[in-house]
Parts: sequence; C-alpha cells; structure tokens
Amino acid sequence: MKEPKRILFISQEIYPYLAEETPIRLFNRKMPELCQANGFETRTFMPKFGEINERRNQLHEVIRLSGMNVIIDDTDHPLLLKVASIQSARIQIYFTDNDDFFKRRRGVVDEKGKEYTDNDERCIFFARSVIETVKKLRWTPDIVVCSGWMSALAPLYLKTTYADTPFFSKAKIVFTLYNQGFKTPFGTKFAQKVLMEGVTTRDLTRIMNKEIDYVDLMRLALQYSDAVVLADSDLPKELQQFIKQEQKPSLSCLTEADYGQCLNFFKGMTE
Repeated sequence: MKEPKRILFISQEIYPYLAEETPIRLFNRKMPELCQANGFETRTFMPKFGEINERRNQLHEVIRLSGMNVIIDDTDHPLLLKVASIQSARIQIYFTDNDDFFKRRRGVVDEKGKEYTDNDERCIFFARSVIETVKKLRWTPDIVVCSGWMSALAPLYLKTTYADTPFFSKAKIVFTLYNQGFKTPFGTKFAQKVLMEGVTTRDLTRIMNKEIDYVDLMRLALQYSDAVVLADSDLPKELQQFIKQEQKPSLSCLTEADYGQCLNFFKGMTE
C-alpha cells in the first residue's frame, strides 16, 4: 500500500486555542483537517502562549519529547512539548513551551498591547524547537507549511542547517503570507542570534547589522521558501514585488472557499 504524503504545519496561531476567528487562525485550524481528510498525514505545531488554558483544552506534556535545550545568544532555553487533540477534526496539535518565552505570557503583545521585547528570541526558539521535535519524532514531511511571522525562520534553518538531514532534505516549503506583522523592529543583533551551525553570515546578508522590520523578516522567509500562499489581499507592495522578482510559485487563498485550491496546490507539489 502506498504511503500517504505528509504535511508539517508550523503555525503561529490556531483557532480555537486563540479564541478570535481571524483568517490566519481559521486557516491553521481547517487546512490540516482538509489535508488529512484527503489522504495526507499531518502534524501541526504552535507556541503554547500563556492565555491557552491547559485544563480546558486538555493539554498534556509529552515527556519523551521534552527536555532538549535551544541555545540562543549563548543561553540555554529548555523545551517543554505538550499536545492536545481537536476531537471533531481528529487532529493533534503540538505546543512548544518554555518558562521564559511563553508561560504566563500572552501571544506577541502583553495585557496592555505592548509588544514583548524578546519577540525576536521567541521567533528563533519556536522555529528551532519545532524542527528539532520533528527530527526527534523521526517523521519525514513532504511539505512544510509555515504560517505567521513567528514561523519565519523555519525556511532558513530547513534550507541550511537541516538541508542534508534525511527527514527534511526533500521537503518543499510553503510560506503563508498575511499582512499581520509587528511594529517594533528586532534589534541589530538579531542576525547574530539567528546564527547556528550550518547558517553563515552570507545566508543572512539581507539582515546583518540592521534593525529588522516585518518586511525584512518576510523577505528572508520567502527567500528560503519554495512557494507562497497569498492569504491577504492587502500585502505590502515591497513583498508583492519581491515575490515577482524571486519568481516564486504562488496561490491566492483569501477565504475558506479557496481552501480546495490550496489543497490542490499542495498536491501538485508532491507529484
């Protein structure tokens, strides 16, 4: 019997764990279900933000996948890996957690609406912790779908550090693009924090020694992606021009009515 194709979803936000039904949260909730219903095998990851109620959502720690350290700027950050199920969709969601970055802290802004000053390191931690967990699961995706700016470094790491790893060497990377950024630029040391074995300063030419805004981060993500899903009709012009310049295969997916086309887009990438 032919093995099913596999899709890894690296998602910043998922409904109903974050309650408001925004387009990005609905996409990250419904596309894995649609893919799975059409023969794909899926895994979905998101950060375990502090407002996610563990008891209500029946999260529990996966001991065998917890305990590894992610080193950022010479500091060890232990990973706690938790899991929950959306019973109606028969899909599991894995949550990456860390006492410093996520526990008792909201999404990307605090209770007063102020962006966290370490969002840059939270972004690094999320991408690297997901990749290391999938590697530990020994699960080989055919497609990796990244959604939300907190997943933006996954394409870079997958195409550099993990490019020769058997689990990721053949994976196609799709970045789902929304006009949902951040206002406070990441500091000039961001590129140095991103560096790790397999990533060189040449890989980070676009962001070295400068403050990084949303457009800069998205350009970096798109540079290392194989295709892009345009999930917003109001994207920055700089990003629209960059996609044309890079000649990335793209698909517009603005509403739930477009999800079927998106499914076919993914199918085409595995043929």
